[in-house]
Amino acid sequence: MYRYRILIVDDDRLLQNALKNILSEKYDPMIAGSGEDALRLLKKHPIDLVLLDIRLPGMDGIETLQQIKAAGQNLLVIMMTAYEDIKTVITSMKMGAHDYLVKPLEIEMFELVIEKALETLRLKKEVEELRRYYLEKFNIDTIIGESEGIKKVIEFADKVAKGYDTTVLIEGESGVGKEVIARMIHHRSSRFDKPFVGINCGAISKELLESELFGYGKGAFTGGLQDGKKGKIEIADSGTLLLDEISELQPSAQVKLLRFIEEREFYPVGGTQKKKVDVRIIAATNKSLDVQVKAGAFREDLYYRLNVARVVIPPLLERKADILPLTLFFMHKFNEKFGKNFNGISAEAKKMLVQYPWRGNIRELKNAVERVVLMEDGEIVEPAHLAFLAYPYHAATQQADLGIKIPPEGLHLEELIRRLIIQALELTGANRTRAAKLLGISRPTLIYRIEKHGIEV
Repeated sequence: MYRYRILIVDDDRLLQNALKNILSEKYDPMIAGSGEDALRLLKKHPIDLVLLDIRLPGMDGIETLQQIKAAGQNLLVIMMTAYEDIKTVITSMKMGAHDYLVKPLEIEMFELVIEKALETLRLKKEVEELRRYYLEKFNIDTIIGESEGIKKVIEFADKVAKGYDTTVLIEGESGVGKEVIARMIHHRSSRFDKPFVGINCGAISKELLESELFGYGKGAFTGGLQDGKKGKIEIADSGTLLLDEISELQPSAQVKLLRFIEEREFYPVGGTQKKKVDVRIIAATNKSLDVQVKAGAFREDLYYRLNVARVVIPPLLERKADILPLTLFFMHKFNEKFGKNFNGISAEAKKMLVQYPWRGNIRELKNAVERVVLMEDGEIVEPAHLAFLAYPYHAATQQADLGIKIPPEGLHLEELIRRLIIQALELTGANRTRAAKLLGISRPTLIYRIEKHGIEV
């Protein structure tokens, strides 16, 4: 049976020995006579609980607590203090101390506080273990990214996951990994062990979308299940609902979704009894909802409800540092699946992969790697293995030679991109679709860059 290790930090030798004797029956106690000694022991030994006196020689208890918290160790701290130091205890609680004990210590109270603290720690460790299981099960912690763009997206996901019911809007081209980021937010939140339910608003006919989303009551319409059916919102109760391609949501469903977000209650289609659920909404789209609102295709009030925390995932074309790490990741994954032994990429093949436009983003890259590993043999990916990418690769290379010369004094790349976008918009009469084709990028990427560079269309 596991015995918790408790560190007693106090300069009173009599108290040290007394507490050690009391704790030795159930736990493994250790002793430190100062804050400095405590920090040294914490670096060498795994500690579960620290009993920390506020008045210590040298580094006092408050400063020691700060250092312990800064180290980010998964342990609990209980402060010990004389009655007159209660104000200092309040300060320590705000800094992250779990509890406190007032000297002189009452044995029964002392044992009760220790037991409660260790029970809290046990439950906390169980939750973390369960979270790790879900992260591994759903492959969430294997998000590959070296570029600054994806690092910022992951940092955003970590922060927004802490919000219990904060609505999130994820924008980005098809294939950039919007669902992966949505799952990351879910599995790093307190809802991680509850349902994650997704619905593609563009893949379901407008006649069925409302019933898929909100469900329907008994006998609501001909052809439906006799006893009715739960909708995705109800199935996701206590968990997270991903509304993929939210821009395709029909106007009537937009109205009903807006009402649900405001009230957290809804009527099933054909139903007369309201249902109340607790669900977090994450919306994803490959179109700019801001542009959709201005075009009158999406409700402005719903957009503001969804746009509480918004992130745009850059296309792979703007995350070239991620291409080779992703290729190696998929290579090892498909090696296992197909029993192959690819373990590297030749220099020329690397160049081809990095320069290829990847208009289908990570999804297209994954499919390409799967094809190579399945169809080819060897240990190194060679240019010949990527022959099926040759035409767009060479076309992109030829288009890149536009006669642009870098002057000796250098140039500002972002300003050059901004001017090219303006030229394309002028040549096409501000038609974003045609301008995107002129520039060899997708329409969502163009819209993203228009917003990024503050270009008025």
